[in-house]
Amino acid sequence: MENKYISNEMQECLKRYWGYSRFHPWQEDSIFAILDERESVTILPTGGGKSLCFQLPALLKDGMAVVISPLISLMKDQVDGLKDMGIAAECLNSSLGAGQQRSIIERVKNARIKLLYISPERLQTEDTIELLKSVALSFFVIDEAHCISHWGHDFREEYRRIGMIKDNFPGISIHAFTATATKEV
Repeated sequence: MENKYISNEMQECLKRYWGYSRFHPWQEDSIFAILDERESVTILPTGGGKSLCFQLPALLKDGMAVVISPLISLMKDQVDGLKDMGIAAECLNSSLGAGQQRSIIERVKNARIKLLYISPERLQTEDTIELLKSVALSFFVIDEAHCISHWGHDFREEYRRIGMIKDNFPGISIHAFTATATKEV
């Protein structure tokens, strides 16, 4: 990929959906890593534009991006914000009724979603693994990645098992994002 071309496309997408005319330098590096399918870890402070770093590439790449997020409220806020911008995003979690979940699953199967937010627990169910194997995926995001480490202040056992992504989805890049990783994490 030629970065100049991608940069122009990135700029257009940034302006169209987010209304900004330029990126912070650290955002471009993170976005290029995703576009170039180089696995990455991005540590930025709260409010530093982490979500944009994976949401924008999801719009530029073919397939659906899967965002693993620890909190239903965080998923809902992110998805609502994306929908407000006209971006096809959904979340699958335990707060949804069976009918809502079936509707979202159909949209996933019909390639009508660019970003799907799920919990680490949901990712590990056989039904979800089979669903994701049946569609074109662009990349995985592990949001709040500090939850992976038992040294992290928000440790969750389910995050320790998301290494199964590599086994079940070889060739699909994984990108970790956090604001609170320390040296120990």
